[in-house]
Amino acid sequence: MHTLHVELGERSYPIYIGRDLLADGALLAPHISGRQVALISNETVAPLYSEAVRAALPPLDLITEIVLPDGEQFKTLQTLELIFDRLLEEGHNRSTTLIALGGGVVGDMVGFAAATYQRGVNFLQIPTTLLSQVDSSVGGKTGVNHTLGKNMIGAFYQPQAVLIDTDTLHTLPERELAAGLAEVIKYGLISDEPFYRWLHEHMPALLAREEASLAEAIERSCVNKAEVVAADEREGGVRAILNFGHTFGHAIETDQGYGNWLHGEAVAAGLSIATRLSSQLGRVPESEVLALEALLLRCGLPVRAPESMSVEQFMELMGRDKKVIDGALRLVLLDAIGQAVVRADTPLADIAKVLAHSQR
Repeated sequence: MHTLHVELGERSYPIYIGRDLLADGALLAPHISGRQVALISNETVAPLYSEAVRAALPPLDLITEIVLPDGEQFKTLQTLELIFDRLLEEGHNRSTTLIALGGGVVGDMVGFAAATYQRGVNFLQIPTTLLSQVDSSVGGKTGVNHTLGKNMIGAFYQPQAVLIDTDTLHTLPERELAAGLAEVIKYGLISDEPFYRWLHEHMPALLAREEASLAEAIERSCVNKAEVVAADEREGGVRAILNFGHTFGHAIETDQGYGNWLHGEAVAAGLSIATRLSSQLGRVPESEVLALEALLLRCGLPVRAPESMSVEQFMELMGRDKKVIDGALRLVLLDAIGQAVVRADTPLADIAKVLAHSQR
């Protein structure tokens, strides 16, 4: 097992990465301060792993299991009400601890529930997908979607700990594994050029779920994210680079309907678009765009936007993005591989040109 730390002063917390961690009660117990726990999962993950987590819990007065519907389309305020209903019905108080067992949708919703239930209770993240292990479980972004935009309602709220059991990836569908790899690739592009080159070399091993390579990719991704979050917890500056490709990707998800494109698939197309825009602006060579697209295609990920999306639709949806400030669209672009920058001065004509190219 490897242990990393997200350094946020009194809100600092550990990230545990290893095999067979779900059954390790010694890891869970120190992060449960009260005598109540709500174990919250979804219809897909609960039958696989909730029993193991429950068996690892210390003796408690109250354990409530809540099983949510599975899918991005259920990441809504209505589904959040299901959590609040059970917590209130069964008498959970301010000392309760919520445990998120599942992918990014479960983690985001449970984190938001924890941030708002009785004005804030503790929660733990146990991510079971690659995407949630390397991205959404770390950093304290929580929330739900709205029909007009992704993750537009939420809060910054840090967990007590993140427990990443790499064994859970053995039950992950290939499409979900590939979606997680999009976020892994993102870290190399924005802040870790050696890691990005490593990914090109080790992608066959990652796709084959080779244990050592997966553990290395997860750890290096978490290290990169933890460093950025520690420097800028609430996205007032440098943390925005973690959204590389996401402005384009979120527009795709909103247009296509949540769940029709997986988040990582939309991000993959967004990475391609943002890198091509960086190339068009003279920041990175065209050869790097082609190399990235080849890497994404090896994973079975899209590198183009849906043909049904017009440039006008793209621009309208991006105009609602959270990164729009005072009417200026802030885009994360590359100055070089491993060097991301946030810019609010990208000419709209250049953006439109790249979007038109992405739909060929």
